[in-house]
Amino acid sequence: MNIADKTLNYVKSITVQTIANAGSGHTGSALGASSIMLALFKDHYNFDVSETDYLNRDRFVLSAGHACPLYYTILSLFGFDLSLNDLKNLRKQGSRTPGHPEFGVTDGVEVSTGPLGQGVANAVGMAISESLMEERFNSVGFPIINNYTYCLAGDGDLMEGVALEACSIAGSLNLKRLIVLYDSNDVTIDGNLNLANRENVAKKFKAMGWNVVRCKNGNSFKACSRAINVAKKSTKPTIIIFKTTIGIGTEKEGTSAIHGYALKPEELKVFNQNHQVLEDFYIPSDVRDWCVASTRRGKLNHEKWNQELAIYSNTNPELYRQFMQFFDRKKFDVEKILKNTYKWEGLSGREVNKIILNEIASKLLQMVGGTADLAPSTMAFIDGASNFLAGNKRGRNIHFGVREHAMAAICNGIALYEDFIPFCSTFLAFSNYMIPAIRMSAFMNLGVIYIFTHDSIMVGEDGPTHQPIEQLGQLRLIPNLNVFRPCDGQEILACYQHVLDRNGATALILSRQKLKEVENTSFKNALMGGYILKPCKKEADIVLYASGSEVSLALEVAEELGKKYDVSVVSMPCVEVFEKQSPAYKNKVLQVNAKLKVAIEASNDNVWFKYIGDNGLRIGVEDYMFSAKGEEVYEKAGFTTKEIVKKILKTMAH
Repeated sequence: MNIADKTLNYVKSITVQTIANAGSGHTGSALGASSIMLALFKDHYNFDVSETDYLNRDRFVLSAGHACPLYYTILSLFGFDLSLNDLKNLRKQGSRTPGHPEFGVTDGVEVSTGPLGQGVANAVGMAISESLMEERFNSVGFPIINNYTYCLAGDGDLMEGVALEACSIAGSLNLKRLIVLYDSNDVTIDGNLNLANRENVAKKFKAMGWNVVRCKNGNSFKACSRAINVAKKSTKPTIIIFKTTIGIGTEKEGTSAIHGYALKPEELKVFNQNHQVLEDFYIPSDVRDWCVASTRRGKLNHEKWNQELAIYSNTNPELYRQFMQFFDRKKFDVEKILKNTYKWEGLSGREVNKIILNEIASKLLQMVGGTADLAPSTMAFIDGASNFLAGNKRGRNIHFGVREHAMAAICNGIALYEDFIPFCSTFLAFSNYMIPAIRMSAFMNLGVIYIFTHDSIMVGEDGPTHQPIEQLGQLRLIPNLNVFRPCDGQEILACYQHVLDRNGATALILSRQKLKEVENTSFKNALMGGYILKPCKKEADIVLYASGSEVSLALEVAEELGKKYDVSVVSMPCVEVFEKQSPAYKNKVLQVNAKLKVAIEASNDNVWFKYIGDNGLRIGVEDYMFSAKGEEVYEKAGFTTKEIVKKILKTMAH
């Protein structure tokens, strides 16, 4: 038996042992894709285990995240900081081998995956980042950025809409260093693939502008390696269709029964005997040496790159200066740059944001992004930065098309690649399309900026399909996502300061309608998430909490109520940030001893009951509205000074 076949046998055996030891896992795809993964890491993947985050390394995304036991075995064999003991702890609490790959938990894992399809879109984002840097910093004779992005996807991944949305974009943008390794075994959990999908994948991808490579024997190490080598020569993004056998080598191979099945002790014994493996969790020295040869190759590649970069710094001093500046993320003082530069009066939230976004983007070239075919409406684009296109990889404005889910997932990939600050934008009502990717962004603590405009029923004429009601509540329920709904430019500035100070996801909720001028707003106070905008005279009888457009309305209501009661107004641009403040600060702002606490927001978010209590009053939107002018819809929903004062007085009377 040659060393390649022997190594493959040990890869399969250790992978199956890992799953059997855990008592659960996905044996099927982990075995079926074993030749693909071994061929990739042995012959093609550029990595350095001594510095796993070096810039020009290749990126690998396991979109079929359930095959992670195979991934962990490969990482361990090739010298990443993952031991055989770690493999024994698969799926156990606190282990470095969780049930699906997690970014920041396992050495060598580039992205958290599990929800099928999203990993494909993440890989597209990484390939976009690579293209941007390649075009921006490479010079003749010095290809300092030229890494590949590989993505292992299964039948399930390529049925997900997010993956196909992203692949369509990748073809349009001609991302030539993107290679999808398609583990095509024609079996899903429910049975044969043809129960749900009979399409011609090759023709579909050709129609989307991809190069297609076929590997008829995807269970052969040599055949897989040859196919990857062909793909690397393409001038287009490439999908390699590997025909594989799910659960190969088991009694249940080729069937859906092996998908999530862990082999029993007797089955495992037979499997190991058939693969000439007699030990448990053991790697022979010749197998280890064969793998480590590729590990050494990767380290030498890294050292060579460092030498080329040193020469590049001397021959291209200006480019090198820009290159180093790209990674210089010193503390960025938003207020200092924009102080007294602009007046916000008479502008909508989206218009103010456009000014601020462009001012920051002019100084931070890491900012890139775009919209889901809504740039004229959301105004989230960088003036004068040109468009990122197949023929212009320097552009910083990305036209995602009407592909909201892929847009968000691609931005996750852009953020993961290196120091980019990606933003994406659509109407708030359409944030629903993006929730799965936003959730992953928050889970991985990625600095993606989600810019949602048309923030309330004031959208008006487009009707209830475009009038957001439940979206604010949905977004605020996502852990580790800061949701800002600012009432003016000062509060928008605070949002951007948070974005640049923390490496985390942020949703910025902005109005289409003009914002009324609000006195006494404060950038510094808004950084606390919530603050007293209008203090009471002595001790508040009534406290009004509001966000966004409703802050100015709350001030008008307070003025009316002030004729009879002592009233305070609290602006709450970001509940999540406010919740992180000290108890003393929160109690001071909330004024918990007030007789009545009122929340005013054009949404149905129940988060406000945390502050107003069971006896408080929430002025919100309880049902879908209708098509009419925004002011009419707003008024009909009860968002007028007169109506709100009436409700408050009635409540106080009881």
